[in-house]
Amino acid sequence: MTALFHSRLHKYWKLFDIGLQNTFVYRWNFLLRMVFGIVPLVGMVFIWKAVFVSKGTTISGYDYQEMIFYFLVTVFLDNLITPTEDEWQIAGEIRDGKLSAYLTKPMSYLGYRICTYLSYRLLYIAIVFLPILGLAWFFRDAIRFPEHAITWPAFALSTLMAAGLQFFIAYSLAMIAFWVLEISTIVFLLYSFEYFLSGHIFPLDIMPAWFQAVMKWLPFTYELYFPAQVAMERIQGAALVEGLAIQAGWLLIAWGCARFLWARGLRKYQAVGG
Repeated sequence: MTALFHSRLHKYWKLFDIGLQNTFVYRWNFLLRMVFGIVPLVGMVFIWKAVFVSKGTTISGYDYQEMIFYFLVTVFLDNLITPTEDEWQIAGEIRDGKLSAYLTKPMSYLGYRICTYLSYRLLYIAIVFLPILGLAWFFRDAIRFPEHAITWPAFALSTLMAAGLQFFIAYSLAMIAFWVLEISTIVFLLYSFEYFLSGHIFPLDIMPAWFQAVMKWLPFTYELYFPAQVAMERIQGAALVEGLAIQAGWLLIAWGCARFLWARGLRKYQAVGG
């Protein structure tokens, strides 16, 4: 039993290492993504500064410093957990028949993709950590560390579930390639909604109450906005427990959807080009 466990652990460690090597094959693409990954924050700072100058000192309970802190947290989370081209790579392997090479190996394809996702994200955050620290120092007046100890594990748990949710959504999108030759339109359509509804552009609680009530039950909220709100301690107590439960529910649904589409897709797979 112990030998079997070590064998599996070694296997997936090698997959993790392969993911690191693949990242360095396209190192310029990697470095450019790293640089431009933090550029949106600069634009948001100037936009919201202009908004606060024209509207007043607070907007829906946010002052200017709190708004900057919100975007600092979302930029950090975005760089930490958002999949990068995973859906395109998976769809390409299905479309080109390269998936066959993985099906003949004694491993889970989902496990392989999780390892490559983790390797890319960990390497990315390790390299972008210093620029993020620089941003944190520059905007240090806006940073507010949690006052309650429970916030730290709650934020960590929410971030982990947000990472899983984003990965399984990307994985499920890629599975559409079993039925549709080109998935780019579907991906761009969904990601357009996701970018707007996950809190990239603005915190969702500045919107009307009916909008917030609807968004509470959609998965997009739990990809970025909810973890950021946990870190800022704007969600606490019963609302925090409820939010974590809903986020866990969406994570299970996304995982189940990914497994279902994979199982059904394999029945359609013809290894064209493989």
